[in-house]
Amino acid sequence: MVQGRSGPEPPDYQPNAPVDHVYDPNAPAGDVYEWFQRGVKLLKDGSPAAAAAILARAADAEPDSRSIREALARAQFNSRRYEDAADSFRWIVSANPTEDYAYFGLGMALWRTGDMKAAQEHLAMAVAMRPDLRDYVSALKQVRATLRARQA
Repeated sequence: MVQGRSGPEPPDYQPNAPVDHVYDPNAPAGDVYEWFQRGVKLLKDGSPAAAAAILARAADAEPDSRSIREALARAQFNSRRYEDAADSFRWIVSANPTEDYAYFGLGMALWRTGDMKAAQEHLAMAVAMRPDLRDYVSALKQVRATLRARQA
């Protein structure tokens, strides 16, 4: 361990590292890819809140990664943080308007927040892109039925 002027340096201290390298004692061990892998595993293993926490850290470190954002959005959705999930899916749609799953996820998250009109719009886009996916079609039908029931 290198001894600095104000005490021991962090274990990952690199004197010639780029200026944006900042030591964060609260950061999980490993690099961004390892955070992503752990987050996906936590999500798969049924711990969406823990997955969302580590994936949020990964998204902060790699803000342009669509795969990290998608995993984060799924974790947020599964931990019932629907507004956060909608924001994450919205980011993906904005970055790549051809992502049918992001439209589906955005529609589902908006549905859970109660914004049926916006949910219908995004689910309709997902169905237009992938009419063969039953989950997309079923969700759109349910949202449309809810909207019709509310109008009656």
